[in-house]
Amino acid sequence: MADKSELLRVPAFADLPDDQIAWFLSQTQELHLKAGETYARQGAPADAMFVLLEGLLQGRGEMGGETFIFNLEPGAITGILPFSRMKEFTVSGRAESDSRALRFPAARFPELIQKMPELTKRLVGLMADRIRETTRMEQQRDRLAGLGKLSAGLAHELNNPASAATRAASQLRGTLQRIRDASQELGRRNLASEQKEEIARIENSVAASNDPPPDALTISDLEERLDSLLRSHGQDDLWQLASDLAHKNVQPEVLEHVFAILDQPTARAALVRIAAWIEILNLLHELESATTRISDLVRAIKEYTYMDQAPIQNVDVVKGLETTLTILNHKLKRGVVVKRDYPQAPCLVNSFGSELNQVWTNIIDNAIDAMGGQGELRVRVHCDDNRVVVEIADNGPGIPPEVLPHIFEPFFTTKGVGQGTGLGLDTVQRIVKKHSGNIQVRSKAGDTCFQIWLPLAEKTAYRLPEQATITKKS
Repeated sequence: MADKSELLRVPAFADLPDDQIAWFLSQTQELHLKAGETYARQGAPADAMFVLLEGLLQGRGEMGGETFIFNLEPGAITGILPFSRMKEFTVSGRAESDSRALRFPAARFPELIQKMPELTKRLVGLMADRIRETTRMEQQRDRLAGLGKLSAGLAHELNNPASAATRAASQLRGTLQRIRDASQELGRRNLASEQKEEIARIENSVAASNDPPPDALTISDLEERLDSLLRSHGQDDLWQLASDLAHKNVQPEVLEHVFAILDQPTARAALVRIAAWIEILNLLHELESATTRISDLVRAIKEYTYMDQAPIQNVDVVKGLETTLTILNHKLKRGVVVKRDYPQAPCLVNSFGSELNQVWTNIIDNAIDAMGGQGELRVRVHCDDNRVVVEIADNGPGIPPEVLPHIFEPFFTTKGVGQGTGLGLDTVQRIVKKHSGNIQVRSKAGDTCFQIWLPLAEKTAYRLPEQATITKKS
């Protein structure tokens, strides 16, 4: 049978009057639990508070489809607490070892509040700690889920140029072998210096050409003409060469000139080398484009996370928005047209830069999802007195009137499990308020707009410039 000294060793009951301890003990049921025995089941009515005196208890529950486990040692209090609105147990509890606990019925809470006000105060504090921990776990889970989705998108974005670079490098190896073989063949010919100079001139002329690539119909027609010319000179197996030359817009007159100054075997080697040189230039361009894209993405990631930078600094809002759009390009490029309206002068905000990027990410990601990946996204920035105003709007179906009042509530979502970035609008609102800002939303069918007001950094001289509107399909 539990006595007063045991209960007084529980931190929440320390220093309470003897008469209150005696009353509490008179209202409890002492439980003797064997290892593996269950004392509470998830989903069952939340009808009791438990005080662990001896042994070890374990709780197990689910949050967002994931299982979590926690252990309780002597002195811990679990179950429902006074003023809690919990109707059902959210976790299942069982004894990990032989244990002893007190079970206090929730029906006696009104009397407990009246007879033990100090204990009630402590239990309310315990409930607040429990809520904070649950919120922290939920936010951490959501951030990890959001990070996973963003990482998957970035991996896809990085994989495309990386694959292109790998493919170009592989093709470059074969092309270099062809140009080597053709050069050796030409080296075995007794070419006059004028012939060598003419071959070099043609190669340089083709390489230096900046003419825009012809359309597909023109390429097809030119390829057919070049192939016919090659066949007329006995070159029946150079159809790929005809295709390569056509894509570079090499005209039949160039080939006629080569055949005019060289015999057929020498002309063939010269044309193979010219075509290989063209292909090398194209492959180098592909490699440059792919590696530039990878470099741009890496830079965007560093800017997005503010890697290697001070956590608090004057942040250019426009730069942060552009970095976020780069990070989300894997979703934008499927059919979202981005319209930008930015001031020419920078709008600086003293802030935790990475946190503001989380705000832009969540709102833009929600807008893309609302439009089903296709539509118009409008991003506008302007300065009003000592504030910067950011407007992010979309032409999706709008937020239903019955949903609109609840979008900033904690844990509120209309998305299924695993969808979205995992960062709720309640967290967005918290970040904005942390920066002494404000966020509002208006919505109707075809026009949903989030407006964020943030204070401009001190000593930021701002003049009203002409607005520059840029429309781009991403």
